[in-house]
Amino acid sequence: MARIGAALVLVLSLGLAQAQEFKFATQNPKGHPLVTGMEKFAELVAAKSGGKMKVNLFPGGVLGSDQANVSALQGGTLDMVVLNSGILASQAKEFGVFDFPFMFASPQEADAVVDGPFGKTMHQKLEAKGIVGLAFWELGFRDITNSRRPIHKLDDIAGLKLRVIPNAINVDWVKALGANPTPLPFPEVYAALDQKAIDGQENPATVIAANKFYEVQKYIVLSHHQYNPQSLIFSKKVWDTLGANEHRILMESGVEAGKYQRQVSRDAAGTALETLKKNGMQVTELAPAELAKFREAMKPVVAKHSEIVGADVVKALQAELAKLRK
Repeated sequence: MARIGAALVLVLSLGLAQAQEFKFATQNPKGHPLVTGMEKFAELVAAKSGGKMKVNLFPGGVLGSDQANVSALQGGTLDMVVLNSGILASQAKEFGVFDFPFMFASPQEADAVVDGPFGKTMHQKLEAKGIVGLAFWELGFRDITNSRRPIHKLDDIAGLKLRVIPNAINVDWVKALGANPTPLPFPEVYAALDQKAIDGQENPATVIAANKFYEVQKYIVLSHHQYNPQSLIFSKKVWDTLGANEHRILMESGVEAGKYQRQVSRDAAGTALETLKKNGMQVTELAPAELAKFREAMKPVVAKHSEIVGADVVKALQAELAKLRK
């Protein structure tokens, strides 16, 4: 009897040893569309692997900053991260193209580009840095808010003090619109708006609503000036220890969860905009002629940063977009 018991323990321990666990981190809090995508991904991996692969989620920046997460990923102590694709410019300069203003005209256009040859080529550039790109998810389009006046035209932005993400391209495009860029870490934004140290900021509607910026901002223009794809990335160090079947499961789950996540994100953007309206924010949209002026103002910025990220990458992206717009 003791022998049977010992054998059973051995079988169970072997079974447990087969289950592989993965750590998956993001800066976004639980309830955010990206975390909803992570939950879907974990569910798909478990189902496709028959429970042999388990994904543990670490939302809300509990494992450190994006930069710390990327470093841990490269070292093999963290398996997966989902983060703003533009942040990866610190690993491969070409990723800076995802921060270029007024590149994408619609979510469908963005999907076609990142899911097609362009997106695949971009993720391949990360392999030399110890990173495997599985799929692109999304944060969505960014819009401008302020407490001073409604924005109907380019001239309305002149002189506004706008918080930007602390990087060169964001400083440059805000300057090109005639506004005063103020780089600030995100946790400081609400207080700066409240104290009128800055007039406005720019973020997706979901972020604006979740952080209750409507309490300190009166106006929002649906400028959609930047689209933020998110890269779902995996540690190459860990990837190289896995077999073809695990690779397939992780890739398929990343793409499938991404389609679901984008829909959740787009639904949430609509709901968030309603929340902003209900809380007293005035919403304006740019007429096509005004939008053309915004794009024209961005040309020197695109030219300057094309030299930094590589003219060939910018041309490849613009060529993809031109094909889609035919």
